[in-house]
Amino acid sequence: MFHETNGVISMRSTHPGLQIRLLQVSDAERLLEIRRENFDFFKPYEPERPEIYFTLEEQARLISNGLEAAQAGQGYMFGLFLTENNKLIGRMELSGVARGPFQNANLGYLVDPAYHGQGHATSAVKDIVHYALNELELHRIQAGVMPRNKPSHRVMDKAGFRREGLALNYLKINGVWEDHVLYAMTAEDLQNGAF
Repeated sequence: MFHETNGVISMRSTHPGLQIRLLQVSDAERLLEIRRENFDFFKPYEPERPEIYFTLEEQARLISNGLEAAQAGQGYMFGLFLTENNKLIGRMELSGVARGPFQNANLGYLVDPAYHGQGHATSAVKDIVHYALNELELHRIQAGVMPRNKPSHRVMDKAGFRREGLALNYLKINGVWEDHVLYAMTAEDLQNGAF
C-alpha cells in the first residue's frame, strides 16, 4: 500500500478514486487555488492568516518546510489526489510528531468543498493513521474538532477515533479562542479493529 520513490512517500488510498503522497513544491499553485477559491468556507475553522499566506511563494515555502520536516521525521504534509487526473483536492498533515515516551502526532486536514461528501476525507484519515501507526511506528494520533464542525465529527467517528473530551479555549481560530473536542486513536485501537 505504501511506497517511496525518490524520497517521495506515496500510497494508494482505500478510496478507489484517491492517491495520497507527500506534497511537492510543484503542488503549491493548486493548493493556493483551493485556499483562495474557498477562503470564506475555511475561514471559520482556521487561525487568522496574514496576507502573505495566500501567495504562491508562501505556499511553496510551507511545502518546502514540510518536506524538510518529513526528512527529519517531525511532520508529514500529504496531498490528496484524484487518480483519474492527478488533481489535488486536499491536504492532510501529521504535525508535532513527538518521539520518546509519547510517540504522538496531531492530525489536521482540509478537502476542497467541491469534493465533500464523497468519502475522501474518511478514507484518507484511515490511510494516514494506518501509515502513522504501522510505518512510522507512532503510538497515538490525535485531532481536535470544534463542536460546531459536524462534518469533521462524522469523519472522526467513521474513521474509528475515540472522543476523549472537551478542551476549553483550545485554539485561537479566526481570532477567537475556540473549544475543541479531542479525538485520538492508538496502536491498540487499530489492533483491536478500530477500522
